Formats: sequence, C-alpha cells, structure tokens
Amino acid sequence: MTRRIAISIINYRTASMTVDCVRSVLSDIGDLDAHVVVVDNASGDGSADHIAGWIAEQPAGTPVTLVRSASNTGFSGGHNQGMTAVAADHYLLLNSDALLRPGFLRTVLSAAEANPQAGLIVPQIETEEGAVQVNCFRFHSPRSELIRGANSGPVTRLFQRHVVALQPPADPAAIEWASFACILLRARMTAEIGPMDEGYFLYFEDAEYCLRARRAGWGIVQEPRAVAVHFRGGSGPVKALEKARHRLPPYFYSSRTRFFRQAHGPTGPVLANLMWTAGRGIAQLRRLTGRDVPPAIEAEARDIWTGTLQPLSPHRAPEA
Repeated sequence: MTRRIAISIINYRTASMTVDCVRSVLSDIGDLDAHVVVVDNASGDGSADHIAGWIAEQPAGTPVTLVRSASNTGFSGGHNQGMTAVAADHYLLLNSDALLRPGFLRTVLSAAEANPQAGLIVPQIETEEGAVQVNCFRFHSPRSELIRGANSGPVTRLFQRHVVALQPPADPAAIEWASFACILLRARMTAEIGPMDEGYFLYFEDAEYCLRARRAGWGIVQEPRAVAVHFRGGSGPVKALEKARHRLPPYFYSSRTRFFRQAHGPTGPVLANLMWTAGRGIAQLRRLTGRDVPPAIEAEARDIWTGTLQPLSPHRAPEA
C-alpha cells in the first residue's frame, strides 16, 4: 500500500521532544493518507522504549511506526530507514526538535501538486517566537570559504553572489539547496537519484542531496504558507559550539570535506581550505587599523583539513 505522504523523524536521545513532534504531525494529518515513522538511531538511553510505550497508549490504528536502528547511522542513514519503512508518494523529513503549524501537510502537498517539476518543497521555518529562520542557501564554494574566513564587509560585498545563506524572503531563482530540518521530497525523485548519502554522518548531507537532485534536473520550490517551528539546536550540539566559537566535532569537518569533493571535484577540498586560509589572512589586516580580528572557530585552521587525503572515506561518527 502506497501512502500519499510519510513523515520520517529521527530520535536520538530526545524522546520527549520527539513525542511532541509526532503529536504535532498527528494533529495535522486529519483525513490525509499519511503515516509517521520514528527511527530511533540506537539512542541507548531508553528513548526507544519511552516512544514505544507512548505509541502503545494511542488509539488503535494511530498511524505511527517505530523503527529501532541497530546502530547510530546518522542523519542520512536514519532518514533512509524512515523512507524505506513505508511506501509513499512524498516523504516529509522532519527534525525531532520541530513542530508543524496547523495546515502544514495539506499546504505543502498542494505545492508539490502545483509544481510537478519540483522534487523538493521547502517550507517556511520559524522560531518559537515567530521569527523566520534562514533555511534556503547557495552551495558552499571556495569563494564562500574566502568570505567565511575573512568575515569582512568589503569581501562579502565583493563576492555577494557567493554568500551561502539567503536571507528571507529568499529569491526563488537563487535557491540551490535547503535545510533538511523540514523538507518534502517527491518519491519519484528519490527513486531516480537514490537514497541519501550515508557517507555523511551529520551536516552537508542535505546540500549534497539537493546538488544531486539539481544535476538530475529536479527543481526546488519554496512554499512559505507551510510553516514549521524549529527549536534550533535541540537535536544537536554543533550550532551552539559554532556560536561560542568552540571546537566542532570531527564529523562536521569530514562532511565538509566530502561535500567539497563531490561538488567541486578532486581539488575542491584543497582549494576551499586555501581560500579559507586566505580569508583569515585578510581578517588579520584589521590589526593595521587597530581593530580586533574576528575569532575563528577553535582549531579550525587545522580541522578543515580533516579527511582531505581520503575525502570520500566513510563518515566519522562520534565516540559516544
């Protein structure tokens, strides 16, 4: 039996948050032919049992299935399991630290029907307070790494067309990829281009999947009337570490290296690193005018070289 839509949610040690997420989906399903799949990514903290117990308490026929992964397969592996668990015409990938606003599912499905050339439908993502979050982007490139390293207004303005983040409302023509915190994928597209790349543990896998989709001729359409709330960072530590300029986990840099190799060829990772380093050199020029140099993320000058010799090697999962 093929559902109209299946919703894939990964749980990793966020049981209560995941249940809240599922509740928001169930309240929006109504009479839609839909099914929710929760993939527990080997949490090892009782999360799976907590969610299983909650599902057992629901009325008979509640369209929720729990998949217990044998290992922590990361973002790509978890959602691949979610999408293979239920046959559907569309798959909504949804973070466990997100909630759907009423009417989301019908609105996003209507956008998919109105845009048959689009393989990905991007909703609007907001904070709990209602501020619109950035969720549409240009692809990372060596020039964008120069911008990031320099952290300088003149450099950013000079290479404006290579700035990764697209401030909302994003120009539809400029959108090259979108965050997979919440996104609708057309099943015909996933069947054509294959599953998400499990060589990524976390981060950059959404950019790579959009790159693959676009290379296959599929479009990306944004539907701002479909709104989800994302409690940013609730399901992972990297955003908080980045904001504090603390050292990021190795899997982040492994993913970064993998993407630059896939997007920009064999020299992509090295060129990106050299451009970032050049950007840091530009940043140091501020000292000549007595200004402070914006700090880089701790150990980033070394960590950006993670995996450069073997950019397509398997992902580096965290130790625990």
